[in-house]
Amino acid sequence: MKEIKNQIFTGERILYGLKDLIITDTVFDNGESPLKECSDITLNRVMFRWKYPIWYSKNITVAHSTWFEMARAGVWYINDIIVKDSLIEAPKNFRKCSSVCLENVSFSNAAETLWHCKDVKLKNVTVNNGDYFAMDSENITVDGLTLFGNYSFDGCRNVEIRNSRLLSRDAFWNCENVTVYDSFISGEYLGWNSKKLTLINCTVQSLQGMCYIDELVMKNCLLIDTTLAFEFSSVNADISSGITSVLNPKKGEIKAEHIGELIIEKERIDPEKVKIICSDIDKRSARPDWIKENTNV
Repeated sequence: MKEIKNQIFTGERILYGLKDLIITDTVFDNGESPLKECSDITLNRVMFRWKYPIWYSKNITVAHSTWFEMARAGVWYINDIIVKDSLIEAPKNFRKCSSVCLENVSFSNAAETLWHCKDVKLKNVTVNNGDYFAMDSENITVDGLTLFGNYSFDGCRNVEIRNSRLLSRDAFWNCENVTVYDSFISGEYLGWNSKKLTLINCTVQSLQGMCYIDELVMKNCLLIDTTLAFEFSSVNADISSGITSVLNPKKGEIKAEHIGELIIEKERIDPEKVKIICSDIDKRSARPDWIKENTNV
């Protein structure tokens, strides 16, 4: 296997189509697509400074390396890539890739990252500015994700997340078969329009969270400042805390220590299909307070 060490490369497609390489302590500077159509490449302590560094390649391993801000759209159309102990400053990374493993990786600007990927493993990953992170990806396992960014995991399928902290408005929209364990999630409108969303031992803070969900399951979850929850959802929820307010759950069972306000509109849902197990409900309402009592509204 050929080894390249201590080099600075410039120019477009400078290592195009090569395979069976070890690249160490090397800089890829001005010049697009230096590692396009490559295979069986191992990179260690490499710096990517320009656009589209790894495209249409397979069997890539990267460690202790850095994608700088201009290395945008850095990893696209890749089959089998492992990235460990690395920093990624560039946005729009990892697009339409399969068999992706990221471990001890930090993204400083992860806008539009990890789109349309499948068979993804994330371990100890930090994501900043991660709007639309992991959109339309599938078969994802996560252990230790810290995420700052809205609209994360939109349209994802077959996701398992553990030991994570997500600050994300509109997380898990339009998803199917998502399970989150032992994690903290904060953000408005959590989980809307999804199917088979399960939260186990999680802490959640949300405005209008967990609404419009088919087959929502919550086990031993703590809800902090969570208002107008479960609207039009089919739900089986065991909440180990109070809930600020609950609005029009479609069917199922909700168990909680305390509910600040329970709002049930009989013209919108069938109350017989919902079982509320709570001995401490401050207020029961027949309609939300934003609907005025007059026929013109």
